[in-house]
This record gives sequence, structure tokens and C-alpha cells, in this order.
Amino acid sequence: MADDYAALLGALRVDSALVLGWSDGGINGLLLAVTGANLRPDSTAVEPDVLRRVARTHTMFRALFKEPKPKTPLDSMVYKYVRLLREQPHISLAELHKIAAPTLVIGGDYDVIRPGHTLQIFENIGQAYLWIRPDSGHSTLIAYADAFNQTVDTFFKTPYRKIADRAQKF
Repeated sequence: MADDYAALLGALRVDSALVLGWSDGGINGLLLAVTGANLRPDSTAVEPDVLRRVARTHTMFRALFKEPKPKTPLDSMVYKYVRLLREQPHISLAELHKIAAPTLVIGGDYDVIRPGHTLQIFENIGQAYLWIRPDSGHSTLIAYADAFNQTVDTFFKTPYRKIADRAQKF
């Protein structure tokens, strides 16, 4: 999918774009070297209970469709999501180090993507900010739409600045 986005931007002759991605869209953003999600499909990144549910769903689909080939568009969408979470991505820390664009890494403190994993993404991108939204799960942009929109809008409008002294106040 990230290759498709890159090809579209290339065909449109867009050499620079603001990118916002949620969940798998965030992974595509990382692959485009812009924004964040998870780096690998394992329990260091995704909560173990979510991985267990995904594995059961994957097994069910394989049993139902034998090929496995979903029968309806909804089945296809669910199966694609299950496979994405179970099998991808595989992004190394070295690849994150190459990201030069200012990046806002967002997660919820009750996200299916573990906060420590989100922190690892932030720590490995040179020009990154981190926002872990308290009392939020994987749908921060929906559950806290106003705060999310304000935070992202400010990020896109404000040039990146490195805060060298952690005690510095705004």
C-alpha cells in the first residue's frame, strides 16, 4: 500500500506532502518515512490478547474459505485486516533512523499498540514529538477528535524545534 501511495505522489509530481495515518495508515506513513504506528506484528508491539483474537480469526477464515479466499467484500476487508495485523509490518530501527521529516507519534495509554512500543518509535526518529493521550485506546482520533485535530493542526503549522533542555518550559 505504501508503494501505491508513493507511486501516486510521484505520478502527481508531489515532492512533499503532509501525511496523516491511523493504524495501518500510520504504518504506511512510516514506510513513506513520515509518521508512526507499529514496527512488527508481535507481543512487544501489540497487546497479547489482541494477537490471540487475531490468530483465532485467522484460523476461522482459513477453515471457512480453505484457499483462504473470502466470499464477500466485508469478509475480504476483515481478512485483509487480520492478515495485516498478524503478518506485518517489519520495520527496523535503522529504517526509523533514516526518517528526516518532523514526525508526530501518537498513541493512547490503553492502545492495542503498547505505549512502550510507541515510545520506541518516537525515540528512534530524529525529529519526533510524542503524544500519548491519557484514557484513550486505539481510536484517539475518534474518541478525542477535537484534541486530536488541534494537536495535529498545531504540529502541521509549527516548524519543528528541538528542546535540548528537558526542564525548559513553554
